[in-house]
Amino acid sequence: MPEVDISIGGRKFQVVCNEGEEHFLHSAAAMLDIEAQPLIEQMGRMPESRMLLMAGLMLADKTAAAEDELHLLRARIAELEGRPEPAPLRIEVPVIPPQVSETLAEIAARAEALAARVEERIAE
Repeated sequence: MPEVDISIGGRKFQVVCNEGEEHFLHSAAAMLDIEAQPLIEQMGRMPESRMLLMAGLMLADKTAAAEDELHLLRARIAELEGRPEPAPLRIEVPVIPPQVSETLAEIAARAEALAARVEERIAE
C-alpha cells in the first residue's frame, strides 16, 4: 500500500491508501486544506485535532448544502419530465393569391419570348 504525504493547514501527514487511490487522497486533502487555511488565519495556531475537526465540519456543511441543492434540482427535473409534451406550434402561411401565379406565368412567357429572339439574332 502506498504512503502519501499530504499537507493540511500547514501540517504534514503521512497517510496510507490503496493502490491507485493516491489521486483521490490528494484531492480530499486539498479540500480539507482549503477549509483549514481560513481557520488558521482567523484563530492562529490550534491543536491539529481541533483544526481537522473544524475543517471537516465546514466541509461537511458545504457537502450537505450541495446535497440539498442536488435534491431540489432532481425534484425539479422530475417535475419537468412529468409534464405533458407541449402542443406543437402551428404556423399558418397565407395562401398565395391566384393573381401571383398568373403574373409569374406571364413573366415566364415573356422571358421565353425574349430568349427566343436573342437566339434568333445570334443565329443570324
